Amino acid sequence: MERLEARVIEIRGKCPVFKPGDRIVIEGPEIKLDETDAICTHAFASLLPYIVALRKGIKPGELGLGRGEKAYVQCLDPGPPYTDGGTVIFEITVVRDEGEKSLESGEGGNR
Repeated sequence: MERLEARVIEIRGKCPVFKPGDRIVIEGPEIKLDETDAICTHAFASLLPYIVALRKGIKPGELGLGRGEKAYVQCLDPGPPYTDGGTVIFEITVVRDEGEKSLESGEGGNR
C-alpha cells in the first residue's frame, strides 16, 4: 500500500503545532497516528488535495509541486504581517511498501 510522509522542512514565522523534522504519515486513507508527530487542521487542509494524486503515482511536477520525486506544499497560515502565526513548508515523499514492490515484479508469489 502506498504511504506518504509529509516532513516539516521549514517554518516561516511561529507555529504552535509543528517543529522542523516533524512528520505526518499517511497509509491508504489512514493517518498513522502512532507514526505522526503532530497534526494541524490548517496544514492538513493544504495537504489534502494532493494526497490521493501522489499516492496514485502522479508526479509532483505534473501537479506543479516539485521538479523531482518530492512534492512541496505549505500551510494556509500566511504568517506576519497578516497573522500572528506562520507558514510551515512540507516535503512530501511517496514511500512504497517493500511487499508491494516484490508483488509487482513477480517475486512475491501468487495471490
